[in-house]
Amino acid sequence: MHGNREMVGEMTGKHPVNKNRRVLVTNVKILPMTGPHDFIPEGFLVIEGQHIREVGSGKPSLVRENGQIIDGKGKLVMPGFVNAHTHAAMTLMRGYADDLPLMEWLQNKIEPFECNLTGQDVYWGTMLGIAEMIKSGTTTFADMYIFMDDVARAVEETGIRAVLCRGMNGVGPNAEKALRESRDLASKWQGKADGRLKIMLGPHAPYTCPPPYLRRVMDLASELGLDIHTHLSETMAEVETIKKEYGKTPVAMFAEAGLFDHRVVAAHCVHLTDEDIETLAKNKVGVVHNPQSNMKLGSGIARVTELMAAGVTVALGTDGAASNNNLDMFEEARTAALLQKARKMDPRVITAYQALEMATVNGARVLGLDQEIGCIKPGMKADIILIDIDQPHFHPPHNLVAHLAYSAQASDVDTVIIDGKVVMQNRQLLTLNERTVLEEAGRVALRLVEGGL
Repeated sequence: MHGNREMVGEMTGKHPVNKNRRVLVTNVKILPMTGPHDFIPEGFLVIEGQHIREVGSGKPSLVRENGQIIDGKGKLVMPGFVNAHTHAAMTLMRGYADDLPLMEWLQNKIEPFECNLTGQDVYWGTMLGIAEMIKSGTTTFADMYIFMDDVARAVEETGIRAVLCRGMNGVGPNAEKALRESRDLASKWQGKADGRLKIMLGPHAPYTCPPPYLRRVMDLASELGLDIHTHLSETMAEVETIKKEYGKTPVAMFAEAGLFDHRVVAAHCVHLTDEDIETLAKNKVGVVHNPQSNMKLGSGIARVTELMAAGVTVALGTDGAASNNNLDMFEEARTAALLQKARKMDPRVITAYQALEMATVNGARVLGLDQEIGCIKPGMKADIILIDIDQPHFHPPHNLVAHLAYSAQASDVDTVIIDGKVVMQNRQLLTLNERTVLEEAGRVALRLVEGGL
């Protein structure tokens, strides 16, 4: 249905682990995201290989001459953003199907477009998404799509970190193929790209994955030791459909099927009952809030404050660029905070720090990566971003945390380090050719819009 799996595109280079690689960032403000009151007004951090080795105030006691030194004057360093739910290659559909309700958008515009996709197309769409994400400070993304070998190759080449799953539709013609490809994806890519790749299973949603198919997905998850990433309770139409067919909510249907016996990442979770929230909390389901996509598709406003009060870890995702229309986690964090303040008519809910936490620490926790990324402290992987705060919209510097949540822009990201490797410096991408990516993605999108010729 979706063409061959041929990987086409010029390799931009592999990034073997160099345990002797050393980077010193000095003279910089540090927001480590280890607690709401943790802030270093002037400090340094030392990166060796893939890991952060030292974080401190003032100047480092020993300047190592054989490493790269980055002067952080006028900059703030914080953990890279974790985009915990997206469909990166859907950058090809940005602006293609706007202002439509979800099912019309999906069935009449997106699915016909996707029928003509090839692996090469998905590769270039993913490269475009990765370029956009790195330039806006995202260092890890969780992706559910098709032709995931090609997505994995784009991740490997560009140096970004990713959690990938092949989307699985249990009622479509590719139900069996999706199971096979998911197994192959895990066999080929789990732990690869110097450990930057993690594989999950991706049953699409309750309305596309009935219980018999879910059981097969769960059997595969148990066999391979994989977590599960799904869409859940995104629209009222979904809830009503599942209630009509099963006599219960989508959350209750998944719970009864046994899905929550596994580690589950559930995107959206917009329409939840109190019982649903209790079920998600009891089963430690990680929820990924996608406020801008939910708003744009008219899906509704998630009960984020209630989820958090119940003890559910809530992360942030952009969803695909066809329904957002960008992959900017600054915007997502800001929208998440403002939307809940308006919904609850209380400016105290979702503070600036909590919004940033959702975009970093919580994303890492939901994806099962919180022992590796999400905060800045010794022993963690060096996934960090340097933000240029020497700009009018960061002044006066009364509260830099508030400025990051409510004032910062994607273009403020100056330098990005992932797994200890500098992948962008002075806003220049170092692991991919930005002009080539823009041109190739544009060519692919034009061909697809003209009918897949």
